[in-house]
Amino acid sequence: MSIASDIIRGHTETIILARLAAGDSYGYEINKAIERKTNGRYELKEATLYTAFKRLEESGCITSYWGDETTGARRRYYAITEAGRRTLRALQSEWEDARQLIDSLTAAEGY
Repeated sequence: MSIASDIIRGHTETIILARLAAGDSYGYEINKAIERKTNGRYELKEATLYTAFKRLEESGCITSYWGDETTGARRRYYAITEAGRRTLRALQSEWEDARQLIDSLTAAEGY
């Protein structure tokens, strides 16, 4: 496993909230969007994804509901709440702070 995957794994909830900020979605669709956006370089394990959904729902960041598909299996959709939007902004700010810190610590001219 690469260090990039380790870093990304620590931000699963941020990734999910960012995706849901664009609109309601379900697990398989979210994972496929992550795969597409990373050109197949990253995908979440199903257990990781659904554990994150549970944590986010318990914390009030997302809600879920059953879709009313007429064909195929019924899907559980997830939607971001206002608390989730606030959490997403805070997590994105934390990420930006960490990125800037790492950039300054790894810049060649800093040493």
